[in-house]
Amino acid sequence: MDRADVIILGGGLVGLTLSIALDRHGLSSIVIDPADPDKVAAPAYDGRTTAVSSSSWRMLETIGVGAKLAGEGCPIRTIRVSDGLKPGGLIFDPGSDEMDGGDPLGMMFENRRLRAVLRETALEAKKVSLLMPARAAEIVRDGAGVRVALEDSRVVTAPLLVGAEGRNSPTREAAGIAMARWRYDHSAIVATISHEHHHENIAYEIFYPSGPFAILPMLPGTRSAIVWSVPEGDAAAVMDLPDRAMAAEIAKRMGGFLGKVEMAGPRWTYPLDFHHAATITGQRLALVGDAAHGIHPIAGQGLNLGFRDAAALAQVLVEGARTGMDLGDAQLLDRYERWRSLDTFMVAAMTDGLTRIYGIPGRAASAVRRFGMGLIGRIGPLRDQLMAEARGESGDLPLLLRGLPI
Repeated sequence: MDRADVIILGGGLVGLTLSIALDRHGLSSIVIDPADPDKVAAPAYDGRTTAVSSSSWRMLETIGVGAKLAGEGCPIRTIRVSDGLKPGGLIFDPGSDEMDGGDPLGMMFENRRLRAVLRETALEAKKVSLLMPARAAEIVRDGAGVRVALEDSRVVTAPLLVGAEGRNSPTREAAGIAMARWRYDHSAIVATISHEHHHENIAYEIFYPSGPFAILPMLPGTRSAIVWSVPEGDAAAVMDLPDRAMAAEIAKRMGGFLGKVEMAGPRWTYPLDFHHAATITGQRLALVGDAAHGIHPIAGQGLNLGFRDAAALAQVLVEGARTGMDLGDAQLLDRYERWRSLDTFMVAAMTDGLTRIYGIPGRAASAVRRFGMGLIGRIGPLRDQLMAEARGESGDLPLLLRGLPI
């Protein structure tokens, strides 16, 4: 029987990050995931890219992951938001602060590279036991601790169980945690394009009544990731377009400002939904990442919310261990719950609200939106607050997100 300080169900980006953060501070973890690591590492597994916020990047650097990703991320120096291709949008630009050595707004990475480097780091960690592929057959959580029996008859124990399995978390469902959940009538089409002109490290969020259209800068400077939200009924037809026709549709929505567009790889489609757990803790249980909350990708905050969960939970557990507390103690879990509840709710409400507001058709609605964006652009403190949200730097930040060890 193997024992650790924490059992983490789910070896995705958030689960692995949590295990590495705990390892760096002397706590052991057993990570259990049913996926085949060879299949997960294949380029065709996941074509998505992620805008890692500046605070999340500081955490990755602090726990030793950032050095292995050096030179692979494309800095986002400016974010431009617009209502279609009309004038009167909103520009987030750190400006002179960044010239003085400040952080960019975020760093664009391919998910498959993040996953590969996190897995490599976890395998090297002395206090991380990565069981993959492996599947839990039985889980018992009681006053004495957590016991997980695997399908291959191995048994592992710990004081605390972390559910990090993603949107369809069986651990969350088994715990009977209530969910607010709904489907958007849209699917996200994800693709990589090459374009004639340099993107100048600018990310674009263009809102159309049919759905938001994001252009995210990648390395080298003439390549970008596209996240295109289309009505669910149109997704199959768009996915079936030949490359030239697909490139033409994308170029039309870009307004030509990056010049000639060509497809630069496969394309993927993902359904869009929203879910938010009523509570993210239970008896000897904590949820992180998409197991706790899933939001629309409109602001690129989904994975960053998960990273913030990992940073907060790691700090709660490390500080609890230093005082000799049981890591499954309800007081520690209550602290984690309180720390994360407001942030996740506010971000979830913001992304859902933006999706609905920008989906209202008509000239009057467009004029109101453009007036509002212009107003925000002229009110410095409000603009700065929204820029801090984009960087993941608002609220009570865990130490790792400030670039500090716990």
